[in-house]
Amino acid sequence: MNKRQIEISVISDLHLATHACKPKQILAYLKSIQPDTLVLNGDIIDSWRFSRNYFPSSHLKIIRQLIKMMEKGTLIYYVTGNHDEFLRKFSGTKIGRLEIVNQFIFTRNGVKTWIFHGDIFDHIIHSSKGLAKLGAALYGLLTLVNKALNFLLQKIGKQEMIIYKSLKKNLIRKKKAPSKFENELGQSAAAQGYDVVICGHTHSPKDKMLQVGEKQVRYINCGDWVEHFTAAEYYNNAWQLYTQHETVMETAAEEPEIPAGQLYQTLVRELTFTNLSLQ
Repeated sequence: MNKRQIEISVISDLHLATHACKPKQILAYLKSIQPDTLVLNGDIIDSWRFSRNYFPSSHLKIIRQLIKMMEKGTLIYYVTGNHDEFLRKFSGTKIGRLEIVNQFIFTRNGVKTWIFHGDIFDHIIHSSKGLAKLGAALYGLLTLVNKALNFLLQKIGKQEMIIYKSLKKNLIRKKKAPSKFENELGQSAAAQGYDVVICGHTHSPKDKMLQVGEKQVRYINCGDWVEHFTAAEYYNNAWQLYTQHETVMETAAEEPEIPAGQLYQTLVRELTFTNLSLQ
């Protein structure tokens, strides 16, 4: 399979260890690219809904693929998010070609890009974290209903659907004016001299210009891998918002080998999640 050679890929909101995760789509994307740098932009492992009894082999294949990519030379920056906030105390930790960070700064041709998860500008999380976690739990329940529905649809030969994606489309209308979230991150980016700001968190892929006084800031939301299957990619000296389609997913039939190198063994020792407090 021919892989796309790109300089940077930014993906967020994989939500591994939950029923909402779409491992087939994630794995297909990772196997289709050969990036110099991969930025995992938060909510990769979902500690809010983490269960010691649910981390299926399909999710483990994603971890193995990430390790395989590192062993082939890809640098991976794990930017922490609110669902994997337990990793924030490890910011600055380096394991081989993997580094845990709270933000990633990238400058090319005089253009400064600021990459972080984005939850810092979500006031609901800070003012009512319990409500936010309740919403996440309800979202998880809806994904179980969705799984049951798709099982029935497969049985009768119908196409699968993502019902919570359809509900959001009906409940949330697109607004031309920037949201409070966008205004605040735009102002913060402009104040720090950034030209581009890339977030995840909202599960809504976007690529738009924000006017902050006399300065324009490009805002890219790399979306998610639960509903939209999108990524922010840097190649040919420009940022692009990439959407994965079914034809790409069909090419990921082969299973990645289990790396036997020292990096894999180090990760197994260091990332022993059963020893972490996920409260």
